[in-house]
Amino acid sequence: MACISGRTQFKAGLAVLLTSATCLAQNVVLAATQSAVSGDRHSKRHTVSAGRNAADRHVTRNAVEARGEEQISVTTSRQALNGGGGMMRIEHAPRNVQTVDHEYISMRNPSSTALDLIQNLPSVSISTPDPYGMQGGQIQSRGLTDLDMALLVDGAPAAAAKYITENIDTENVESVSLTPGSSETALPVMSAASGTMNETTHTPDKKFGGLVDFSYGTNNLSREFIRVDTGEIGHSGVRGYFSFSNTHTRSWMGAGINDRRHIDFGLNKTWQNGSFAKTFVSWNWEDFMIDNYPTQQEFYKYKHTGEGYGRSANSNNINYWKNNTDYWNQVFISAPIHIVLTRRLAFDLQPYYSLGKGWDASPGGTATQADGSTRNVTSYFLQGATERRGAVAKLGFDVDRHNHVSFGYWYENNYTQQSYPTSYTMESGAAPSPNAATYLIDAGDQQNAGTEIHSLFIEDHAKYLNDKLDIQAGFKFVMANTWNKDLYGRMANNRTEPLPQLSVGYTIDEHSQIYLNAEGDYRQPSAVDLGWLYTSVPIPKNQYSIKEELGYRYHDQHIILDASFFNYNVTNRIVNQYLGMNQFKPFSIGNQHMRGLDFMISGRPIHGFSPYASVEYLHAVQDSNVFDPYTNVMLNSKGTQAIMAPRILANFGLTYKYAGFFGNASLHYTGPQSVSVAGDQRMPGFVTNTISLGYRFKPIGIAQSPTIKLNFANVTGSIVRTGAMGAIYSAKDPSTVYSGSLAPYTGYGNSFMTAARFTMTGTVSTSF
Repeated sequence: MACISGRTQFKAGLAVLLTSATCLAQNVVLAATQSAVSGDRHSKRHTVSAGRNAADRHVTRNAVEARGEEQISVTTSRQALNGGGGMMRIEHAPRNVQTVDHEYISMRNPSSTALDLIQNLPSVSISTPDPYGMQGGQIQSRGLTDLDMALLVDGAPAAAAKYITENIDTENVESVSLTPGSSETALPVMSAASGTMNETTHTPDKKFGGLVDFSYGTNNLSREFIRVDTGEIGHSGVRGYFSFSNTHTRSWMGAGINDRRHIDFGLNKTWQNGSFAKTFVSWNWEDFMIDNYPTQQEFYKYKHTGEGYGRSANSNNINYWKNNTDYWNQVFISAPIHIVLTRRLAFDLQPYYSLGKGWDASPGGTATQADGSTRNVTSYFLQGATERRGAVAKLGFDVDRHNHVSFGYWYENNYTQQSYPTSYTMESGAAPSPNAATYLIDAGDQQNAGTEIHSLFIEDHAKYLNDKLDIQAGFKFVMANTWNKDLYGRMANNRTEPLPQLSVGYTIDEHSQIYLNAEGDYRQPSAVDLGWLYTSVPIPKNQYSIKEELGYRYHDQHIILDASFFNYNVTNRIVNQYLGMNQFKPFSIGNQHMRGLDFMISGRPIHGFSPYASVEYLHAVQDSNVFDPYTNVMLNSKGTQAIMAPRILANFGLTYKYAGFFGNASLHYTGPQSVSVAGDQRMPGFVTNTISLGYRFKPIGIAQSPTIKLNFANVTGSIVRTGAMGAIYSAKDPSTVYSGSLAPYTGYGNSFMTAARFTMTGTVSTSF
């Protein structure tokens, strides 16, 4: 295929680019290091980083980030920082931060994605279409969704939630942090009204070694993973790793096969003065079946009669699974550099890049051939390129012993090129490549869309009263040019957004802290989603949010506690309509307000047991009546419960460790919610659950940590809906649902993700 050869050329060029960039970074940092060490050593702020060597960094980095740059009390134990067996971590930032760390991640299924790992945090409800993370999923958070959230890997924008499996393998994730409703000023984020989620990647080990694991489970799951850590290369201070995984599974509902291959590569270099350079590269290839998502009627038929809504194994059926497939390649690069220029001056550069190519296929009816016979047709959503490139440059200066001021510039360019060709279906009933000339009927509509962002920002991080008072104030000004072009014309607009932020934290004593955070944030449709808006439809106005949060933290040798009150006011709320083939189209539903409480508490180990619990209460209200263009009526939606905003989320977890044995059980509850803007269709509450059991043996020869574990999901076998596929105007609107098991656009109301049936996975692993 053309996209494959293009990817090969890209990877070859990428290797040269990375080599050149690494050499350049080392030369620049070495020069800066010589300049910095020749004078006064460093300010207090830089001394913290300089005091850590490469061996300590992978253990203590999370502690330092959580405590703030000037904290010099650093622990070397992960367990000292967390509770609930890694389901909660001590935080010190003046905003709500919710984190799961490696202790918890290592107990979960290796095929888990970040969505699976954060499903018991208080601010989120997670929906996934399959039990093994092959297709990502969706997030609901404080009345908003993952489309309002910045999803990051090492601080750089990565794949959206529905494709989050492209980002990184679970074994290479050190922690996942959720900052609900907030984003730091210097982050390269465009849509962070509901906050940020950041995956921190594996820090290469100091010595040569690695990790290998093998998993087998229900639905014919087989997965293999291997990672090799180089250790320090010579005496250069450079450490790296390379990993590869292969996953194969069949669909849990109906027929279908899913395959995934993934590569992660990391390279780290640190200097004694606190400078560092880090590179993370991932490549992901997937060939998976696009699931059916049932209407309410189809779901209840499955629940009450057992008649499924999945794809068919019959090649003569329009619902044949090999004619409903997604083929995709993705490359992601993040390469942050921190350079200590002098004892008071530092420079940060965060470049990032991603490129994706592939296609979705679905049945397209029949076509008449030259001889008068009819033949099945396949329709495609073909993406020649989905490309994002950007960089953040920041200069930081210690004005005095209290204030660290930084200012910088963020640039990003998003571009997507897509078309909608049709081809004859192969004789086997499977979809051919849309690039195969033998089967091609029509190249279809051609569209492209994009966004170019220029942003300036300034921030001040100040500490007073013996560092008890922590103040962070920032302002970001975003200038964005958005455009969309198709066969009928081109439309574009230029918009600006002012984004102020103020965070204040006060440490009452060694156990307690209070914090206040207020900021403005916005969202605009992604370049991929804009491709579904023909130029006859205007680009929706930017969504803008004003948010306030007040919180309290407490921790001692027994418990960790965090409670926060929040209030949002959102104008020009953007939601997405599901179109089928994993594609969405944005539209605006006016204004909303949301307020509520997040509470989480965890215990330190007591006789091997570490408990965890969290709850959220959310009062989310639609503030506007909304016009439905499909039924041509004004919906009386003002004052109703906001769409996809359950009032109650609750979680419970319990971890047990004794000698080599470990186990974790978790329970999640999401309350009832509205799934239409009009409020005339609702989804009942539901419960999900997981169990992990395992044993770590003593070293045996080269095997340093031989481990066996079992992971169970949906232990009770519940048949429940876990989330709506998208927003709809009304349950009476027939044009917003695509149900692939029937004719397109049939039935009324929304379509849904459902919890996969009971699954079990066994894993054997060891480090070496």
